[in-house]
Amino acid sequence: MIKKIINRLLGKSSASQPAFGKRREFSAAEHGIDPALVDKRALDVVQTLQDAGYEAYIVGGAVRDLLLGLQPKDFDVATDATPEQVKSLFRRAFIIGRRFRIVHVVYGRGREHEVIEVSTFRAYMDNAAAEQVAGNERTSKSELAGMKHAVDSSGRVLRDNVWGPQDEDAARRDFTINAMYYDPETQVVVDYHGGIQDAKKRVLRMIGDPATRYREDPVRIIRAVRFAAKLSAVGFKFEPKTAKPLKEMRDLLADVPQSRLFDEMLKLLQTGHALATVEQLKKLGLARGIYPLLDLVVERADQPFVKAALEDTDRRVGEGKPVAPSFLLACVLWSDVREGWAERIKQRQHANPALQDAIDDVFNARIGDVSGRGKLAADMREIWMMQPRFDKRVGSAPFGLVEQPRFRAGFDFMRLRADIGEIDVVLADWWQEFSVGDDNLRQDLIDQAREEQARQRAQSPRPQPRTVSERPAAPRAAEPEASADEGAAPKKRRRRRRSGAKKSGDGAPDTAA
Repeated sequence: MIKKIINRLLGKSSASQPAFGKRREFSAAEHGIDPALVDKRALDVVQTLQDAGYEAYIVGGAVRDLLLGLQPKDFDVATDATPEQVKSLFRRAFIIGRRFRIVHVVYGRGREHEVIEVSTFRAYMDNAAAEQVAGNERTSKSELAGMKHAVDSSGRVLRDNVWGPQDEDAARRDFTINAMYYDPETQVVVDYHGGIQDAKKRVLRMIGDPATRYREDPVRIIRAVRFAAKLSAVGFKFEPKTAKPLKEMRDLLADVPQSRLFDEMLKLLQTGHALATVEQLKKLGLARGIYPLLDLVVERADQPFVKAALEDTDRRVGEGKPVAPSFLLACVLWSDVREGWAERIKQRQHANPALQDAIDDVFNARIGDVSGRGKLAADMREIWMMQPRFDKRVGSAPFGLVEQPRFRAGFDFMRLRADIGEIDVVLADWWQEFSVGDDNLRQDLIDQAREEQARQRAQSPRPQPRTVSERPAAPRAAEPEASADEGAAPKKRRRRRRSGAKKSGDGAPDTAA
């Protein structure tokens, strides 16, 4: 009570200070989590930290999914150990981030590796008590270097590395269903904000005042859409107060670095709920204004090719197969590339340079410098440049193409084009057989393609040869062609020299040869 009076005298709003909540513990009989769904590597991280004398829990979306009986895709761990203390306990651990310092504990190598993200309990810090900078993350790097808690002029948190107790850590998380802590050793769930109750009621509710929380980190607007899309299939809906500020606070995203928005866009589209995400964006009035490339995805989501790509991405994620952002973005932007390519062909530009120029224009107009023109752009370019090469099915060309590192992505792209009728499905079937066949089968397929092309040439209509009487008389060498305009200067007709013709002594062509 005294604290509230002091805050009122100082002009501080209590709305921006969520209550830390009351700690409640739920046993296995109450929450019903199946321990078999917990990843063994996450268990190892928790046990290692607890054996070293620290508190450690599985936290966040993993607990939410476990409560719903779903297999979590990722496991995060929260602890009272500092990042340096966590790093010292694991052989392959790396401290990352400036805004929020966390530790990545890595298991396995190559594509099979898995990362367990470990964060330290953070103290709840009122923005009024934070150090304020005039610019943003990019313009104030030197000023932010020595700060642990800082905000910009709009209230967006730029640094949040002040450690604190678990109840304050729960208060600074976003949604109630993401603010629960599960101890796999005791099988107890710790809940401060009614997350278990909201999970049972299928409610998405923000902790504290939603407008203030969105202002602290505008990316929470995108996270809200992602959670709504993912959980809509199991009946989750927004609490009205949580949904109301989303559209009106969309402009806050303009201050978020473009690279971070790009990454958040990819999360929206690659978590197995791309189509549901598009529907949520339209439903919430966020179809435009989050990120230009995302606006384009929503706009083209009903086009057959883009819709097929979104469905294919959702299917692959659901089957546990890897997905690449380059493939999906290449599908979304293919119509731009195809139209630019066709326009240049009409202008009599050669096919290959025309396609390269069209791709450059699309990168400049749609992608910009966000991708750094690195691997993402290189993979997209290779997928597009591979498409005309699928028409070449004779000689050594098919053998060279199938050995390309990105052949499978290019083929899948071509297969989608065939599925919607953009190209002949027979072509896709031929390459499917060729890609998996042995050398003998491949040679048979090439022979078959060669015979097919010869048959098509034989069936194509050819101009009939004229008789001698029908052939026009050859113009005399000494006489110029008649001019189309009367009185115009006559044009000289240059005789074409045959290659290999011998010359006589006076320099005239030797027609005997």
